[in-house]
Amino acid sequence: MKAVHRSDVGRVRAVNEDRAYVAALNNGYYLAIVADGMGGHQAGDIASRLAVETVVSELSALPQDLQDNQLAHALEAAILRANQTIFHIASQDEKYYHMGTTIVAALFDQSQSAGYIGHIGDSRAYTVDRQGIIQLTEDHTLVNELVKNGQIEPEDAVRHPRRNVLIRALGTDAQVEVDMMPITLGNGQYLLLCSDGLTSMMNSEQIWSTVIDPSLPLEAKADRLLGQSLDAGGDDNITIILLKQLESGTMGEGWNS
Repeated sequence: MKAVHRSDVGRVRAVNEDRAYVAALNNGYYLAIVADGMGGHQAGDIASRLAVETVVSELSALPQDLQDNQLAHALEAAILRANQTIFHIASQDEKYYHMGTTIVAALFDQSQSAGYIGHIGDSRAYTVDRQGIIQLTEDHTLVNELVKNGQIEPEDAVRHPRRNVLIRALGTDAQVEVDMMPITLGNGQYLLLCSDGLTSMMNSEQIWSTVIDPSLPLEAKADRLLGQSLDAGGDDNITIILLKQLESGTMGEGWNS
């Protein structure tokens, strides 16, 4: 598996409150995380950093050769530990009250092909291949609930004045539910993790056409996604992790970040 990541403050924000992490852990598992922080006084920056650091620390301590269901439980437990950490710090200092972050994290087994995604908020995970692009995660936002309930049309959600209001985030409450889903990447298939700074500027078709472009190496695909988001306005921080499952016989090339 090969991976690249990009993050940019965008054209409007003064601080990049996104965080990204992608690496092979020492215990043989493979981890990718995007977190998009929120809160005043740079609290969002602190929340996203704590989320990434906590999840990496928890999963780096895992024993090798976990079974499938144990891998899922480990990722969920690490995200819940991050929630406890952020909530505790926020409750100790009024500057950080209500700070929080989104998180979307993918943990792969040692074969690099099968794993789990854990998700809270509106950062997203997609699979991309020649057949199309599939959004794996469901946004935990007010407008998504309005769409699901039939109160607004999907096309209206993009322009809705409250489109950025989260109904679930990491660190804002003592208890939180993590959406968990299995993932298996086939040969040549891509996994995209991103903050909403990308998806608010580009639709799925635009993302698909860039990722699937056979003329671009992986690094150039990520660069182009970032550049296209900036060209479209860059209204928010933009963070992208793009992973590709290598063709059979090339698995040993490892991860780049």
